[in-house]
Amino acid sequence: MRKVVFIVLAVMVLLSASAVLASEFHGAWPYLPPPNGHFNTYVTNSILGGSMYHDLIEQPMGMYYWATGTWEPLLATSWELDKENSEFVVKLREGVKFNDGSELTAQDIVDTFYIGYLMHWAVWRFIDKVEAVDKYTVKFHIAKPAPKIVLERYIIRERVRAHSVYGEYAKKIIDLLAEGKTRDSEEMKALRVEFEKFRPKTIVGAGPYMIDPNSITEAQLTLVKFPGYWDVKSLKIDKVVVYNGETPVVTPLVMSKEVDYATHGFPPATEMQFKRLGARILRPPIYSGPAIYFNDDIYPFNLKEVRQAIAYAINKDENAYVSLGESAKRCEYMAGFSDNLVPLWLSEETRSKLNSYKYDPKKAEEILKSLGFHRDKDGVWVTDKGQRMEYELSVPAEYADWTAAAQNAADQLTKFGIKVSVRGVTYSQHPTEVRQGRFQLAIRDWGAGNPHPHFAFYTDLVSYNYLSGFGPGQNFPLTQKTKAFGMVDLNDLVTRSGEGWNEEEQKAAVEKLAIAFNELLPIVPLWERYGNNPAWDGVRVTNWPADDDPIYKNSPYADNFVTLMLMKGILEPAK
Repeated sequence: MRKVVFIVLAVMVLLSASAVLASEFHGAWPYLPPPNGHFNTYVTNSILGGSMYHDLIEQPMGMYYWATGTWEPLLATSWELDKENSEFVVKLREGVKFNDGSELTAQDIVDTFYIGYLMHWAVWRFIDKVEAVDKYTVKFHIAKPAPKIVLERYIIRERVRAHSVYGEYAKKIIDLLAEGKTRDSEEMKALRVEFEKFRPKTIVGAGPYMIDPNSITEAQLTLVKFPGYWDVKSLKIDKVVVYNGETPVVTPLVMSKEVDYATHGFPPATEMQFKRLGARILRPPIYSGPAIYFNDDIYPFNLKEVRQAIAYAINKDENAYVSLGESAKRCEYMAGFSDNLVPLWLSEETRSKLNSYKYDPKKAEEILKSLGFHRDKDGVWVTDKGQRMEYELSVPAEYADWTAAAQNAADQLTKFGIKVSVRGVTYSQHPTEVRQGRFQLAIRDWGAGNPHPHFAFYTDLVSYNYLSGFGPGQNFPLTQKTKAFGMVDLNDLVTRSGEGWNEEEQKAAVEKLAIAFNELLPIVPLWERYGNNPAWDGVRVTNWPADDDPIYKNSPYADNFVTLMLMKGILEPAK
């Protein structure tokens, strides 16, 4: 009898182990393990912060389907824009629990956004107050009218933080505001310094998975299913294992089928290897890409003609192909936002005015000579002030596609006579280096994975500039003189492009911004990226939708389709 019982138990254990193995999804994302990595998701270097996996822990109120322009309600069940009273009212899902046992209420939303005020969130360009109407209703007061999609992206798409973790700091912010202290006050600045050092013990969220702090190593971490999740019955996958690393680290893991899906920028040769091994390659639009950023404190980068000459001197078709093959396309319009969105926002007349800056080294030479520049005996360009044009181009070292783009651009510019060397900076430090102005030339992102051009222009002109709140950045003045319009206030146009109830007025601002961007080229977009995301079917998960499924119109970095597939139970354990 004991032998029979033992055999039954052994079989049960084996079946149990098999079930656990079958209900895992393996992904990859670069993160910093503790102590440098941490769980304050408002602050740089938070573990998984801003990633597709972040949404699985601190769930947003909703996620967006790009192909249909509709929303998947998550922590919110409905929301309404009340134009008459300048209010955006959100109804929360009742009975939702955070993974520390606390209940989701309106106070969590209030706290989330007031700490966002401290951290210079862009939504505060449009709102001036957030309040709890009742336990499950939140009201955002709109200070500057904005289209519903912009408010939805800033509010509904935001990940909800727990009052149990951040409530103390939120109260301090609200109290300071009640005393008339703004973000620029010494008191508020001191609070921000204090808050940036705050280190919670874990990430408390209301999403379907919880991070297991004890699982975090240099190599990987594990998210486990939250049994108290409000829609736990829809979940088909028990664990999400996230391997740590950028492209060089993740590539062999994909090849060995240890990673089911990855969003990294894989070189064309690597993609071919994935295909030969039988992986599917998904190509969703990213709605952005890499660009050359200039430090305007360095002469002659403050001259638009020099930036234009650099745009002409680089063969961007070549740069795109060597970087990502089929998944990179030169920007046709150079409008500052995705070519995929340009026909929706710019008239044919406006599009005809945009310079595509096709490869034309002779044109680039003419521009520099018109400024009084000349080549020296070594063929290097010398400015009208006698300075040799020799610079360093920094790039996140672990980004294979951006690194390839940087090296190719540097080689082309050096051949043209602008001597450029490439310096790799670790990916986690690179944004800080740029925002604090510690660069000459740099590769950073242009555009944005959001359906309204306002977000793209915010990235192009504000995110890495002096208004970001993180440092001088590019130090590109946002009041500029243009041939097309005379003096323009680009910061005001960025705000106006996303405010007001009248879409035609927004389109007018977008058109003006596009023309001004195209002329001024504060940054030079190199190409627009499409995903080359490898996906394995039948290893651990299955039921990937067909290539023509509209869910693949979602950007992997904005409303990631795999995140939605995990939440909705579309991906299932492989048999």
